[in-house]
Amino acid sequence: MGTVIMHNVMSVDGFIADKNDDVGPLHDWYFNGDDPIIQRGGEQQFDHSGDGGGFKVSSASADYVRSTWATIGTIVMGRNLFDLVNGWEGRPPAGDHVVVVSHRPKPEGWHPEASYHFVDDVTAAIDKAQELAGDRTVAVNAGEVGGQILAAGLVDEVAIDVVPVVFGSGKRYFGSIDGQHLLDDPHLVIQGEGVLHLRFKVRR
Repeated sequence: MGTVIMHNVMSVDGFIADKNDDVGPLHDWYFNGDDPIIQRGGEQQFDHSGDGGGFKVSSASADYVRSTWATIGTIVMGRNLFDLVNGWEGRPPAGDHVVVVSHRPKPEGWHPEASYHFVDDVTAAIDKAQELAGDRTVAVNAGEVGGQILAAGLVDEVAIDVVPVVFGSGKRYFGSIDGQHLLDDPHLVIQGEGVLHLRFKVRR
């Protein structure tokens, strides 16, 4: 089985979006550099910038982001994020499969060609994601669903891209998780432009 990594971009005070799901400047670093992020096979990643440039990060971030995205086999997300981005129109930014944790089924007729799977339980979601990913990484989006998966003891590593902004309130990286969950010291620290990449193993 591949590694299960919980990941998101986060403000320095622990938020992944404001209360209205606006990410503000959290994703600006994806477009503030000169190095494009390229998918496997050389295809340009999605263009979210609106100017045809796609993702372009600083050289300090580029190798880390490329290598991380290249290992992903399956993304696990909650229904709220799925609805916000309409499931990336069936084309996830990384990996070949997506598992959506939701009590509601996939919308009727929605991109039948896409490998998107809807399950209503976090344990079943990780089981399905690992089945689909094989030896590749399962990337879990942070937030309420990510926090539930961490609390269930199903996360191997936590990856955080910390952006220098204070939100004050909003949607927390770890959702409404209860209790303490220990992490090891960061085994990866990379300072990019407008972002600090951190990776921690979850202490068992």
